[in-house]
Amino acid sequence: MFNLSELEKTLGTTFIDKSLLQRALTHRSYLNENPHYPLSDNERLEFLGDAVLDFLTAKYLYNHFPEIAEGGLTSLRAALVKGETLAHFAAALNLGEYLLLSRGEAESGGRERKGILCAAFEALVGAILLDQGLQAAEDFLLRCIEPAVRHILEEELYRDAKSMLQEMTQGQLQITPIYRTVAERGPDHAKEFTVEVLIGNEVYGRGIGHNKQVAEQEAAQVALQRMRQELGEIRLLGFLKP
Repeated sequence: MFNLSELEKTLGTTFIDKSLLQRALTHRSYLNENPHYPLSDNERLEFLGDAVLDFLTAKYLYNHFPEIAEGGLTSLRAALVKGETLAHFAAALNLGEYLLLSRGEAESGGRERKGILCAAFEALVGAILLDQGLQAAEDFLLRCIEPAVRHILEEELYRDAKSMLQEMTQGQLQITPIYRTVAERGPDHAKEFTVEVLIGNEVYGRGIGHNKQVAEQEAAQVALQRMRQELGEIRLLGFLKP
């Protein structure tokens, strides 16, 4: 069992009931290997945390962006609570280091797997709610959300990346992007798909997600960033020509 005091310092919260934090970090593969472990896995806490995340994120956006209409708020919330974003939050908190996984899951890269990290973050939010109440869960979540919102707005990550990429490639190159799945790994409950997006014959982006749609969106976002950079360089070169 890990010493969780360092993690609590990182989280900025000290649990009254330490078993809730331990449960949030317990992947079900660990129970398969340790049947006498006294706690349950984190899936019920994940269910609770998912609902809390939706509510608190919606509340934050409603209060801080009165100028944005309902459709824009929905897109922003989706960008904030999607698996990739939550896995990024978990990685920034170093949750992977503290996860209780089976030996096989750990050896196959489970501590960095986005689906597992996302689930752990949701379970952590649920655990904070049960341990200290809604305000504590909100305070914790806002420390993650506020810098993420700025980044999402600046990069337009709330918009559908696949649609944006298709508009750009068809408008600039008269080409439609093609997506292909190049890898699929992990057990059924924690699948990860790797997808590449091709523009012409060249790979412009790669994404990983718990389903193909999420992986395609991530690949499209990477490709968008590259396309914008390349188009910016082309415009600059044209401006500099004698």
